[in-house]
Amino acid sequence: MTTTPLRKDAARNWERIVAIARDLVDEGTPLQLNDIARRAGLGVATVYRHFPTPEALLETVAAPCLEALAAHGEQALADADPRRALEGFLSRVLQAQLTDAALPPVAAATSDVLPRTTELKESLASAGTTLLDRARATGAVRPDLAAHDLVPLMCGIAHAVNVHGGTPAHKTETAHRYLTTLLEGMRPSPSNA
Repeated sequence: MTTTPLRKDAARNWERIVAIARDLVDEGTPLQLNDIARRAGLGVATVYRHFPTPEALLETVAAPCLEALAAHGEQALADADPRRALEGFLSRVLQAQLTDAALPPVAAATSDVLPRTTELKESLASAGTTLLDRARATGAVRPDLAAHDLVPLMCGIAHAVNVHGGTPAHKTETAHRYLTTLLEGMRPSPSNA
């Protein structure tokens, strides 16, 4: 959240707050800034100075994942095979939804607290739209599939996998099976090809 360079002690406090928040998010505990201050051994004002809301802290925790996905989106755009690029991008997004507990609520939020979050989400949406448009233009996907369909479809797969539960390896296997089914359904029918 802070944009100016921090003093060393302030930077340590920021890192400690984010690390505690990461642990809480991973265990499914809602972020409460007063609780984080207590766990970090810091004053409540110190936590609020860095993160004025739990949403700002959650977006900060999700930022590394969003940045990695945005970078992958840029790499996918450079792939000469439009279908492979789209499939690889969707696979990476799905895997991130399953492995980073901070991503789903941040991705689903209708508004963002941090400008960087908005920028990263827009980058992901743009990459997904461009990848889909390229795949559609080559006939690799159904002509009636719209960019706004991708997010609910991917969220649906992630939700279905999480409902079924299991080990992380089982979730990954199930997610890829569901994604493969979705990708097959995205192919144009022979009459549309």
